[in-house]
Amino acid sequence: MITKKDKAALRAKRHLRVRSKISGTTECPRLCVYRSNKNISAQIIDDIKGVTLVSASSVEKDFSGLGSNKDAAKKVGELVAKRALDKGIEEVVFDRGGFIFHGRVAALAEGARESGLKF
Repeated sequence: MITKKDKAALRAKRHLRVRSKISGTTECPRLCVYRSNKNISAQIIDDIKGVTLVSASSVEKDFSGLGSNKDAAKKVGELVAKRALDKGIEEVVFDRGGFIFHGRVAALAEGARESGLKF
């Protein structure tokens, strides 16, 4: 009998592989992306202190529009970049969270780069 592989377990495995190579510091924190079927969110994390410095999501009250398309992902990227620049964070390390760098994840990265975040 053919067994179907668990997609969540495969993503978690990819994420662990990425996280073994990427870590956020105080000077260059980590921009972590999480994508679900309905929403997308991003956090900027200092892994040394274990603190989330900035976050943005399509679930927030002041967010308008759908959270499940590329336009929303780009808005979330712009929002997290704006908040990061307000806190003095200019350079980050991008953590795709085990997701393929395509579609909504790439749109979020593009929006963050256009708003002035460097990675």
